Amino acid sequence: MNAVPSPAPGHGLPAAPSRRSLLGGLLAGAAALAATPAILATPAHASARPAPTATRPLLLGTYTSAEGGGTGIGTATYDTATGATTPGLVITGVENPSYLALHPSGATVYAVAEQDAGAVTAVALAPDGTYEVLGTRPTGGSGPTHLSVHPSGRWLLSANYTSGSVAVHPIAQDGSLGERTDLVTHSSPPPGPGQNGPHAHQIVTAPDGGHVLAVDLGTDTVYTYRLDESAGMLTEVSRAALAPGSGPRDLTFHPGGRSAYLACELDNTTVVCAYDPGSGTLTPGAGQSTGSDTGYPAQLVVTGDGSYAYLANRGPNSLTRYAVEDGGAALRLLDTVPAGGDWPRQLALSPDSSLLFAANQRSSTVTAFRIGSDGSLTPAGDPLPAPVAVCVLPLP
Repeated sequence: MNAVPSPAPGHGLPAAPSRRSLLGGLLAGAAALAATPAILATPAHASARPAPTATRPLLLGTYTSAEGGGTGIGTATYDTATGATTPGLVITGVENPSYLALHPSGATVYAVAEQDAGAVTAVALAPDGTYEVLGTRPTGGSGPTHLSVHPSGRWLLSANYTSGSVAVHPIAQDGSLGERTDLVTHSSPPPGPGQNGPHAHQIVTAPDGGHVLAVDLGTDTVYTYRLDESAGMLTEVSRAALAPGSGPRDLTFHPGGRSAYLACELDNTTVVCAYDPGSGTLTPGAGQSTGSDTGYPAQLVVTGDGSYAYLANRGPNSLTRYAVEDGGAALRLLDTVPAGGDWPRQLALSPDSSLLFAANQRSSTVTAFRIGSDGSLTPAGDPLPAPVAVCVLPLP
């Protein structure tokens, strides 16, 4: 397979510095632990005993066509109390799974195939710890870098970076994918400074469930669509223009649903946006500091209680901590800490927001951090070896 060409830093295969079988006891053991009550009756005299801990699964995205890359979707487990990680086996038969998304049922994971002939793959995760690749469908574009599952669980949304388009696929009852129902190419506005065309980098559903937003790094625009949930078709309803040359990459909503945060890759800023759930209109504010004078911001995540936000900075290889204020309408930069690896491409929070994971592409590691009551980050355990780690997905 060939690497997907791109003009933007930090995307795609490591060979282009300008950008970027069985699970065995892994999932089965985690499922058994999940079935165990979290709190057990304990005699008073046993109060000095350490609190029970559990392990949960992690899934790891990589490039199978890259030098030093993986051979499929990697697996690992993490200790929910300490954050310590343990490597597992590999889900094979999945090509270039550089981004992963879980179905709301938890029974199926979806992966992009980031390559010239873009595709999406469905993989069933059985309770007994086995897996089954359910099939692959073309996205109709090239270089897909992101996907997400609509909250209804009936539609898979994907963003084709190289061709600047977004696609919709139906999801069957068994989690498998049907043929594409829609493909929308971002043909306007014209590309931003230094870009050679549209570059759809992300597609997500807003918390209101009625709108789908696509972030395009090449046109410096966030497009809002309505999804026809019976036909799987997208209809554009509004656009949000970012500063020319800002290169918006990743959008993260505040749990309150009326604010969202953009990581802008090319001008090294974070942008707080107001969001109107009724109309789907996104209104960006001014760009603000990422905590570093140089670098390429990758992704923001927000804790479940909406109190803190974290940003991955490639280049400086740092994680920025923000306090979320004014009900989500403002971010206040607190500090930055080392990411513990080279080129932190993607961040993920554990389901309870007690741990933060960073996928470090160039060092082929995943680092874990405990999140304190003040939002501070403390390294947790040793880095997890993960070939060309570009995505980490903690399972609930």
